[in-house]
Amino acid sequence: MAVEELQSIIMRCQILEEQDFKEEDFGLFQLAGQRCIDEGHIEQLLEIIQNEKNKVIIKNMGWNLVGPVVRCLLWNKEDEKRKYYFLMLDLLVKLCNPKELLLGLLELIEEPSGKQISQIILLLLQPLQTVIQKLRNNKAYSVGLALSTLWSQLSLLPVPYSEEQIQTDDYGLCQCCKALIEFTKPFVEEVINDKENSLENENEKLKDELLKFCFKSLKCPLLTAQFLEQSKEAGNDPLRCFASEIIGFLSAIGHPFPKMIFNHGRKKRTWDYLEFEEEEEKQLADSMASLAYLVFVQGISIDQLPMVLRTEESVFSKGVDLLENGLLRIEDNSLLHQYLEIKSFLTVPQGLVKVMTLCPIETLRKKSLAMLQLYINKLDSQGKYTLFRCLLNTSNHSGVEAFIIQNIKNQIDLSLKGTHNNKWFTGPQLISLLDLVLFLPEGAETDLLQNSDRIMASLNLLRYLVIKDNEKDNQTGLWTELGRIENNFLKPLHTGLNMSKAHYEAEIKNSQENSQEVQKSKDLCSVTVGGEEIPNMPPEMQLKVLHSALFTFDLIESVLARVEELIEIKTKSAPEENIGIK
Repeated sequence: MAVEELQSIIMRCQILEEQDFKEEDFGLFQLAGQRCIDEGHIEQLLEIIQNEKNKVIIKNMGWNLVGPVVRCLLWNKEDEKRKYYFLMLDLLVKLCNPKELLLGLLELIEEPSGKQISQIILLLLQPLQTVIQKLRNNKAYSVGLALSTLWSQLSLLPVPYSEEQIQTDDYGLCQCCKALIEFTKPFVEEVINDKENSLENENEKLKDELLKFCFKSLKCPLLTAQFLEQSKEAGNDPLRCFASEIIGFLSAIGHPFPKMIFNHGRKKRTWDYLEFEEEEEKQLADSMASLAYLVFVQGISIDQLPMVLRTEESVFSKGVDLLENGLLRIEDNSLLHQYLEIKSFLTVPQGLVKVMTLCPIETLRKKSLAMLQLYINKLDSQGKYTLFRCLLNTSNHSGVEAFIIQNIKNQIDLSLKGTHNNKWFTGPQLISLLDLVLFLPEGAETDLLQNSDRIMASLNLLRYLVIKDNEKDNQTGLWTELGRIENNFLKPLHTGLNMSKAHYEAEIKNSQENSQEVQKSKDLCSVTVGGEEIPNMPPEMQLKVLHSALFTFDLIESVLARVEELIEIKTKSAPEENIGIK
């Protein structure tokens, strides 16, 4: 009955011109076709679709059958007629109006939720690609619409966290990422091949849509994705492969990641002409952070770095490995301090400091830090003392200075425990070294935020000395110099903290009072680095920075108060057992 009804509708439409088809005809065709599918008359329906006489009718009305066919494929996975459903879907994609098909397929992709999202995407990506490639006009818009729809659906899927979750891929995100790359490749190749095409404007639009898609993919799923260990075969990690392909797309369409990262810090960026939606613009910083992480931490596509950078990093890496090989052959505490009088011997730790603080590769920075510690361990006591003085005077980096101060504390601890009979980390020699540690470079005017690592390490060292060295014994000489330490370090630090907290509290109050005006005018906080203005800071981010600074000051103030409390207890000759290291 359903087949006869459909044939009747088709016979009536065969005598009409294409422009004479009525909305009623479309509705009747869809209902009859749906009934044919529901009643299982698939083979008869295929014959109708394949009939050359029905070509014009199928072209205009056949897209209405795509939805029912796709739902049958999703719901009836054990149906023996699945091969006919697939054949019918292929025929409809081949014969129907691509514009109508595009919208119909995207509507189908937007329908499901949960695990069905990946199922329908994997089913329709190939047909969707075929349909877009058939479009002659506005292809860039169609590609952008498709990629945006696909990404919106994929962003609803949970990103697998563990290796087991990546392998089981319960929600199909990893499979979809792989399929999405294959879907996108022809359009990337089109941009590459059409660089000298007369349709330059359309090519640029397509490039822009691909760039937007890459930005979105860097944010989701790649920003929250966990990657398998780099030592494992890269092909086993679908998310790493997806990241590599996305970075490759960026390079292929004229936006290699070195150019992007360097451009992001400029006032005028090469992609500022793109019409990002407001939410997309906010996510751009996350995308760039994700890109930097993928390259510099995960090492994905790092070979795209300019040759001069890669050459330097390769040399650094080999130099650090060679240094490690040599140091491991030497016993701890056996290198004589006289070696530091040799210029090349002293430049090694200074070079390690430069790599630790300036190298963009995280693994190399960490390796250099470990090598500096290994280097320190090999020196004799006077050598350690000499190197500590040198690095405190030359590093100009709060984090490095904090690292050195921690090492000084370790050597003092060994001396007080009698592990080493060490004059360099007790008495007058130690006091001379502490003069470089327990002071503020510019007194109360010192930038406490910039020097917070060093200040915290100095306070912790002072706290340790007060606890471990009794005023009666005075092995370190601390108690003799306590008045000077208070005047040169503790009192200026108090003043500096009060000034800094008052300044930042005023800034926070001012920002909060003006928040409504800021939102209305969309004013931003500008930040200047090295004389060049970098992208403006949103008001909410500015407030976060200000509150973070206040938290740091509170932390310093808390440790400072504890140090002063311990000093007061000790100077009143309180029993040592009442004092404990926390």
